[in-house]
Amino acid sequence: MDSFADIRPYNDDEVAPVLRKLLNDKELLDTIAGLRLPRLQRVFPKLVRPLVRTVLKRQLRGVATVRQFQQVVKLYMDDMIETTTSRFTVSGLDNLDRNRPWLLISNHRDIALDPAFVNYALYHNGGDTVRIAIGDNLLSKPFAADLMRLNKSFIVKRSAKGPRQMLAAYKTLSNYIRHSLTQEQATIWLAQREGRAKDGIDVTEPAIIKMLCMSQRKGEEAFADFIKTLGIVPVAISYEWDPCDEAKARELTLRERDGDYLKAEYEDLKSIAMGIRGQKGRVHVHFGEPLAADFETPVEVAAAVDQQIVQEYRLQPSNIWAYEQQTGSDDWRKLPADVLTELGDLGAASRAEFDARMASIPAEYRTKAVAIYANAVRAKLGRLPAVESA
Repeated sequence: MDSFADIRPYNDDEVAPVLRKLLNDKELLDTIAGLRLPRLQRVFPKLVRPLVRTVLKRQLRGVATVRQFQQVVKLYMDDMIETTTSRFTVSGLDNLDRNRPWLLISNHRDIALDPAFVNYALYHNGGDTVRIAIGDNLLSKPFAADLMRLNKSFIVKRSAKGPRQMLAAYKTLSNYIRHSLTQEQATIWLAQREGRAKDGIDVTEPAIIKMLCMSQRKGEEAFADFIKTLGIVPVAISYEWDPCDEAKARELTLRERDGDYLKAEYEDLKSIAMGIRGQKGRVHVHFGEPLAADFETPVEVAAAVDQQIVQEYRLQPSNIWAYEQQTGSDDWRKLPADVLTELGDLGAASRAEFDARMASIPAEYRTKAVAIYANAVRAKLGRLPAVESA
């Protein structure tokens, strides 16, 4: 009996029937048309759908395994990086022993792109792609769940109702992650928190570590030994430009003003599309050092992950200009030389680009937008404000 059947990624023998179903999914075809042919889709939606189906059939011809499906995804990923990033760089890969699996715990800025860029970095450097944790709140459309599970994603059941159901769901999730790492030798990507860091403050939720510990065999293994078994590696991802900065700033502003924020229907799916299509400028992924200390509590583990993510986060010019605009200070220059040498051009053109970007955001949201970028510098200087709810 497959105890993880309802949350795990699809197996190779499930790929073909799932693809056949997807090729006849009108919502999926319309969504792809909207991404690839937006003008034509708006004017002639019924005519575009068969065209998209024909193109997909050609691209998916002969695809019968997860790896073959990911080869198709790679084509889209290559195109996205080529058209929406000015530079993509990677560091820290030498920290990873390729002969064993790792639990990659990453900061979380973009719903789909964070694990996608990690996969891209690993794949193009001779590594295997990862299994990706994704909340079921993002899978409101059936085709979204199928696509994610074809792409080695497994489901986090955040929508479970009641304490008992939630406990059971998280225990199953914890057992699946451990099973993947120890039995199937599969590397896992996990966000450091539930939901994106919309305010630009990267903080690991100890609850994530506590969830992982639900698979610890309490009477047989010590906490410190269990954590080492997981092989936790912090990952820091930075974007020069956040395609969702205005949407995040709007949410933070309304949440602060009204005390709450109610998402619109399919808002998360729209954020995914916005992240994929939007300009990101320079993107950097850093793989940290595996956690090896004798930790005693989940809080200590979370703090160790945070320390590496803040330390290895690659600052971008947008972070510097936002910090200067917010504080009126250039004391960021006191940061270590190795942090500053990676910044590149900080000339007038760079500042003008930042100013133009902020000017494009409605004035009532601009303060939050600036803070989203400035908080990365504040973190480096140890001057972060209180974490905002997001």
